Amino acid sequence: MSQEVFEIVQGMNLKDIRIQMALQCAPLITGIKISNLLIIQNGNVDQVKKILKDSKISYYVLLTREKKTTFLLYKLDQLISYLSDKRVNSLLRRLGYHKFDLDYMFEIFKERYADYMDGGKSFPHEMGLFLGYPVEDVEGFIENEGRNYLYTGYWKVYKDITKKVKLFEKFEIAKETLIQMVAYGLSIEDVIDIYSDNELLEAAV
Repeated sequence: MSQEVFEIVQGMNLKDIRIQMALQCAPLITGIKISNLLIIQNGNVDQVKKILKDSKISYYVLLTREKKTTFLLYKLDQLISYLSDKRVNSLLRRLGYHKFDLDYMFEIFKERYADYMDGGKSFPHEMGLFLGYPVEDVEGFIENEGRNYLYTGYWKVYKDITKKVKLFEKFEIAKETLIQMVAYGLSIEDVIDIYSDNELLEAAV
């Protein structure tokens, strides 16, 4: 994060849901990534749902505990397309998902994620797939039990390190851009709409 943006963040109310969405979900909002986790205070849940209600971003409440709620935010068509990839689908089946239905898969993942967060069971490796991570890195993480990675950024990288480092740099640029947009007075709804419109324009070209 640049010094300029760091100073902007220092002067912000980090409890503000607009700031949290910019910090946690910039790659998704800007269209670089197909999904993101959003972890917020329970008092902000209704506000998040209101912000996303008429947007192109879907949400699923993954975990609710005493103080915080975890959302999975995603672009529906893109996530379905990614999970339908032959290699991704094969890995999902190996991880115990025997029916390709998003609601069904989310329910299983939700249960496994809750068990993991409560300290009862092992890490649900499918999380990487639901977050749109490259399948080769998810496979590498499983096979190496989280060790022997080439690089670590938004996830642990096992192949194509140069490509992934450049992607992580784009994620950081997206975060800085969104923080600046919010700091200049744009609502997070406007920011989401701006990038959604850009995606539509690019798709039409």
